[in-house]
Amino acid sequence: MSDPRVLCLHGYHGSGAILRDQMKSLTGSLPADIEFVYVNAPSLATGDFGWWHEGFDGWEHTRDWAIDLVCAGPRFDGIFGFSQGAALAGLLTAIQESGSAPPEFHFDFAVMVGGFTSDLPQHTDLLRHKLTTPSAHVIGRGDVIVPRKDSLRLADRFANPLIIEHPGGHIVPDHRAAAGPIADFIAAQKEAAP
Repeated sequence: MSDPRVLCLHGYHGSGAILRDQMKSLTGSLPADIEFVYVNAPSLATGDFGWWHEGFDGWEHTRDWAIDLVCAGPRFDGIFGFSQGAALAGLLTAIQESGSAPPEFHFDFAVMVGGFTSDLPQHTDLLRHKLTTPSAHVIGRGDVIVPRKDSLRLADRFANPLIIEHPGGHIVPDHRAAAGPIADFIAAQKEAAP
């Protein structure tokens, strides 16, 4: 793998610029050769916010937008999501593995921070099997917005999740206990790539 390129998905009420700021301490302690690409939810263009609303309303629009973005190139090696963006990263990983997206829709790993999963019937088929894409799940033990148990349920959707816990809340941690394992995880994916 050449220098890793990672698609970054912000949280609810967020934006690409906000996530860049939230990740600044973390990315500062990761290898400089990783390119992080921050995007805005498609609804931000109309003054809305979030990738979807209650009950995953708007999910289909976001799904189609994300598939078009990834397929348009250049290639993304990984996906990083925070909060609702982490839930989206999990669903996009499921789409990738379902075979329902074009072959160009592909990434090698996923990092999810403060994420949760869907239990809605519309996602049942996507989440029927354990996902095999390498994944890292960063969980704040003090998170009161997305409780630890919800992040663990997202991690449980994956066959072999790396779980990284930190003492903070609903944040992208800059804590060494998180940055080191995330760096090691991305480096391992880079080594494993053809």
